[in-house]
Amino acid sequence: MSDLSRRPEHPVVGVALPHESAALHVTGAALYTDDLVYRTKDVLHAYPVQVSHAHARITALHTAPALRVPGVVRVLTAADVPGVNDAGVKHDEPLFPDEVCFHGHAVCWVLAETLEAARLGAAAVAVELEPLPSLITIEEAMAAGSFQGARPQVRCGDLESGFAASAHIFTGAIHFSDQEHFYLETHAALAHIDEGGQVFVQSSTQHPSETQEIVAHVLGLRDHEVTVQCLRMGGGFGGKEMQPHGFAAVAALGATLTGRPVRVRLNRTQDLTMSGKRHGFHAQWRVGFDAGGRLQALDVTLTADGGWSLDLSEPVLARALCHIDNIYWIPNARFNGRIARTNKPSNTAFRGFGGPQGMLVMEDLLGRCAPLLGLDPMELRRRNVYRPGQSTPYGQQVRHPERITDTWDQVLALGEIGTRTEEIAAFNASHPHVKRGLAVTGVKFGISFNMTAFNQAGALVLIYKDGSVLINHGGTEMGQGLHTKMLQVAATTLGIPLHRVRLAPTRTDKVPNTSATAASSGADLNGAAVKNACEQLRERLSRVAATRLGVNASDVRIADGVARALGPGDATVEWDDLVRTAYLQRVQLSAAGFYRTEGLHWDAGTMHGAPFKYFAYGTAASEVEVDGFTGAYRIRRVDIVHDVGDSLSPLIDIGQIEGGFVQGAGWLTLEDIRWDTGDGPGRGRLLTQAAGTYKLPSFSEMPEAFTVTLLQHAHEEGVVYGSKAVGEPPLMLAFSVREALRQAAAAFGPEGVSVELGAPATPEAVYWALVSARHAGELVTEESVSAGA
Repeated sequence: MSDLSRRPEHPVVGVALPHESAALHVTGAALYTDDLVYRTKDVLHAYPVQVSHAHARITALHTAPALRVPGVVRVLTAADVPGVNDAGVKHDEPLFPDEVCFHGHAVCWVLAETLEAARLGAAAVAVELEPLPSLITIEEAMAAGSFQGARPQVRCGDLESGFAASAHIFTGAIHFSDQEHFYLETHAALAHIDEGGQVFVQSSTQHPSETQEIVAHVLGLRDHEVTVQCLRMGGGFGGKEMQPHGFAAVAALGATLTGRPVRVRLNRTQDLTMSGKRHGFHAQWRVGFDAGGRLQALDVTLTADGGWSLDLSEPVLARALCHIDNIYWIPNARFNGRIARTNKPSNTAFRGFGGPQGMLVMEDLLGRCAPLLGLDPMELRRRNVYRPGQSTPYGQQVRHPERITDTWDQVLALGEIGTRTEEIAAFNASHPHVKRGLAVTGVKFGISFNMTAFNQAGALVLIYKDGSVLINHGGTEMGQGLHTKMLQVAATTLGIPLHRVRLAPTRTDKVPNTSATAASSGADLNGAAVKNACEQLRERLSRVAATRLGVNASDVRIADGVARALGPGDATVEWDDLVRTAYLQRVQLSAAGFYRTEGLHWDAGTMHGAPFKYFAYGTAASEVEVDGFTGAYRIRRVDIVHDVGDSLSPLIDIGQIEGGFVQGAGWLTLEDIRWDTGDGPGRGRLLTQAAGTYKLPSFSEMPEAFTVTLLQHAHEEGVVYGSKAVGEPPLMLAFSVREALRQAAAAFGPEGVSVELGAPATPEAVYWALVSARHAGELVTEESVSAGA
């Protein structure tokens, strides 16, 4: 076992602890970025001037009327930018554009003494436009040939030979929707300039180092002249990985020009209309099976809706292509990817980062093809799972494939799937207007950034003379419990009680050049860096203790805040005494830790290699009940077994699994984003601009029975204390809900019917699916399966 994954005696990791800020959250004492405004003097408020047109060229911008509004101090425009007028890493996102590229695009910002004055000032700005043609839907962009960025391809085997050897071939298409992050805290930033001209930005960002870079290049500064801090976020889900940078840059530019602190905080409607979402996708596929229902060949073209600029669309698409296989071995495959450019906000990272979109293609086609093959969907899925020695279409060997079947079999046993399947069949036979469905699906999710360089992290750990410990790391806290895990890692590595350790807010002047807290890698990367720093300190302290105890340093163990020597004898050195002694001996009591993920290699040009450190696995069984008159449904029961390795913090991990699953179910069944696609003046306008029109999962959508079990004996070698990532993989377990809805809808028709189901599978979509099933006598044949949204 490696030093990185080995656990010492009496570890603090593995203990079920509440979130480190749980009490602050529930009492309202937790501070978020915008709370700091009320602790800051002379703050100016920024308000965007949004243009209500999907695509147009700006011919004139009249800001003078805004300056006549009482309280307005300044209007920020492109002419004020001393550096680069761009908020994106691809340099395709002008901070102050001369062309409106989506409905609600901000073209300038008004600064005022109050938020209301800023709003009135923004309303007074006049923008003259020359309308241009717009593309709103992904189908419109495909028809127009409107694409941007790379067109990657994943290949393996011999596709034509695979199809030639197939006994059954089916074709189809699916268009599945985007998803709004709907974090509780909207985008926010607060910037001020100190007496030395240094820029300090408080930002609700998942990527402080990149926010620092963007602010610096907008202001024409070097990175060391800009410091970015993130206290915590009220949710992020990927929406704050790339898109906070421009808002932070606006605040920093305003502070630079006025000499006063500047606040940017979007209201909910602004956040919804200005920020990107999960990429919607269109997929065209052709699949071949042998006579036994085993996959032989799969040809897929994936088109992502990138919105008006690239943002993170290229890596999102790459990860989608790398996850089409999910838990299934495909000997012959070709996956083509492309990014549509549309006149909508630039779509961005969202929990799963393309993985859910890729997997949905596979789970959808298996659910649709199973009846045509005369197989139960559970059986079709089980026949095709990875086995030892098999590799993904992009060339990475699937290690521990037995965990796929382990989680699957445990779900079947714990969920009593055999008995319940019989009960559901009996229920459906006796209830003509209400049907139930039960589906089991699995997940295999690769953990690491697809871009190898991002798989690194740093940490700074300080021990003070009184024995207290302060840790800094590059990860950000958005409610997922990362800071809780880092506290546990530090306490375990140093061998001290948890209460001795405190964690500082994430800042770019403490840990530089950090990667985004994303790709489910936060605990792996930052945990290993924290552990590395603590190990350096422990080794120094062990040498000090060895002198006191009269033994070799290698024979010293520090546990529960006490240093002891191996072997007989009861001599000890208390932690406080040990630290004081080390200080008096001029032993350094701070350490910078670093970690780089080993074993990764990836060729982005050929889309081949081993981009992931390991795979996280899980299986879910979901049972639903559908009303045949309305399509309304309820989730009766969910059983999950998920692989998190040796959990760093079991309570946190179970919460992440529950939350991820529900968020995935929201994407797949409820969250129906609508855009105005007409030719009127509102073309391109987001129609679902609030929780009143955009349905989010709530208590009423929670499973009536919900059981989550962590896979036991699942130690992961080469990862911090044997753990595994948990943030993103559980979201895709929600495929079981959509597939259960398909099963229930099919039960309204004759046996063996193949049901097309929209994505999201809203009650309306389920209703039309069950209506189709009722009239399924003449339905689908081979080479003719197709589906719409």
